[in-house]
Amino acid sequence: MLKFAALGLLACFSLTRPAVAQDVNLLSRDGSIAISGMFLSFDGEFYRVDTDLGVLTVDSSGVRCEGPGCPDLDGYYAQVRMSGDAQGMHTLLPALVTAFAMRNGYTVATSTPEAGLTSIVLSDVENDLIVGEFLLSETSSSEGFADLVAENTDIVLSLHKVTPSEMVLAFDAGVGDLSDPLRARVVALDALIPVVSRSNRIGRLSLADLAGIFTGNITNWQELGGGDAPVVPHLMRDDLREGSEFRRLILGHGVDVPEGLVKLHDSYDSLVSAVEQDPYAIGLGRMSEGGAVKALGLSGACGFEAEAAPADIKTEDYPLTRPVFLYTPAHRLPVLAREFLAFARSPAAQIVVARTDFVDQGVDELFFRDQGRRFANAITHAGEEVTLKDLQDVTRSLQGAKRLTLGFRFEGGSTTLDAQSRSNVHLLAELLEAGVFEGRSLIFAGFSDGQGAADVNRTLSKRRAETVLRAVRQALGEAYEPERMLMVAEGYGEAMPLACDDIGWGRSLNRRVEVWVRDQR
Repeated sequence: MLKFAALGLLACFSLTRPAVAQDVNLLSRDGSIAISGMFLSFDGEFYRVDTDLGVLTVDSSGVRCEGPGCPDLDGYYAQVRMSGDAQGMHTLLPALVTAFAMRNGYTVATSTPEAGLTSIVLSDVENDLIVGEFLLSETSSSEGFADLVAENTDIVLSLHKVTPSEMVLAFDAGVGDLSDPLRARVVALDALIPVVSRSNRIGRLSLADLAGIFTGNITNWQELGGGDAPVVPHLMRDDLREGSEFRRLILGHGVDVPEGLVKLHDSYDSLVSAVEQDPYAIGLGRMSEGGAVKALGLSGACGFEAEAAPADIKTEDYPLTRPVFLYTPAHRLPVLAREFLAFARSPAAQIVVARTDFVDQGVDELFFRDQGRRFANAITHAGEEVTLKDLQDVTRSLQGAKRLTLGFRFEGGSTTLDAQSRSNVHLLAELLEAGVFEGRSLIFAGFSDGQGAADVNRTLSKRRAETVLRAVRQALGEAYEPERMLMVAEGYGEAMPLACDDIGWGRSLNRRVEVWVRDQR
C-alpha cells in the first residue's frame, strides 16, 4: 500500500514526488503496548500511523519509535504543505507567510525548487534553528482538494466552497467532514468579472446576458447593443466544474455549456491574453488577476447596477464575489501550521492582504451619503407594500450613521450564516474586543427580499439581525461588555433592495444583515 509521506521528514521533498510510507512500531516506555503500522506524519508532538484499526494519533512523549519510517527527532522541523489556486499561491500566501514570520521574529529564505513550487524556510537566527518550512504548490482549487484526499498536502487554498463530490472523497479518505465550518477559513476575497477587449463599446451586462452568451442563446454583439459581430466566449476550465460560482450564479442549476461553444483556458494569463487580442471576445476574469482588458459592470432589469469595487466585494453587494478559503483536514496539524492559520484570520493579516491583488476583509466605514444609489433605487421601486413612511423610517434610523463594509448573508434556504459571514463574525468580534467601537452604537440592520407580505418580511429580517447579533456576542464570550458599546437589532424588511427580486440571485442578495455604527447620543 502506498501513502504520501507527510510532515516531519528532515529532507525537503517536492509535493509532486510522494515518498513511499514505511513501517514503524510505536512502543510504550515500559514496552507493554505496541502500535504497528505505516508512518503518515509527525508534527513535533504527535505521530500519525495507519494501522489495522485505522489512522491513530499518538503522543510522542509516551512512546519510542522503531523502524525504517521513524523521523529523525534531533533534526526535526515542521514542514507545512499547501496546494491550490495558482494566483493565491504565487502572491497571497507568500505575503501572509512572510508577515507571519516577521511577526514572530523569524527570518525568511524563499526559493523555487521547481516550476510551480515555492519553498519558504523560517529560521530563528538567534538560536541558529530552522523553525519550519512552507511548501506552496501552484495548482488549482480542484487539484488542491485532490492533493488533500491523497495526503499530499496539509492545507488547501480554494476559490470555491468544497463541492459534494469533494466532500465524499475527503470523508472516505479519512480527511474528515469538510462541510464542517471548523474546516474552512476565509482569508481574502476575490470576484469574477466579465472582461472584453478595450475596443469593445459595451459597458455592462446583466447576469441573464452572461448566461445567454455562455449557453449559446446570444451569439452576436448586436443583441447586446454592440456592433454586428460574433460573440466569442472564453472561460477557465475550472469554472465548468461542479459547484463553481459560474455555474451557481450565471448558468443556474442543471444548465450546461454546449460542447465546443466556449474556448477553455487553464490559466487566467491565457484567458486575459486571448480576450485582449480579440475585439469580439468576452471572458470571465478575476479581480486579483487584472490585465490589459476592460472590466464590465453588472446590471439588472429593475435598474440595479454593480461594479467590482473593493467596498462592494467586501459587503457582498457585488453578486459575483468569491471568498478565498483555506481548508484543513480533521486531523492535527503542526503547531507552526496552527499558529499560521490563527494569524491568517486576524485583522493584522488583512492589512497584508490589502497590499496584494486580492481584496482584504478589513472593516471600513461608508458614509450615509455613499448609499445614495441604493436609496434612489429603493424610492424608484417603492410600491403599495413599501410606503414612503417605511423609507422615512429607514432614513431616520440610519442617517448620521456609517455602514461597515462587512455584511452577513445566509446559506440558501436556511438561517445558517454563509462562510464569508462566519468569518465576518470573528473579525467583528475581534474589533469589538480590541475596543475599536467603544462608546459607539452598533445597529444590526436586517433586510429581506420582496417575496411574501411586507409585515412578515419585516419580522423575518429582524430575526436575521438578531441571529447575527447573537453570533457576535457568542464569539466575544466573556469579552462582551455591554457597557462599552450598545448593540441593537432592527428589521426593515424589503425597504432597500440591492438587486432585482425577479431572479434567485437577486433575492439572495437582498436577504442580508448590515452593520451601521454611530456615536452614542
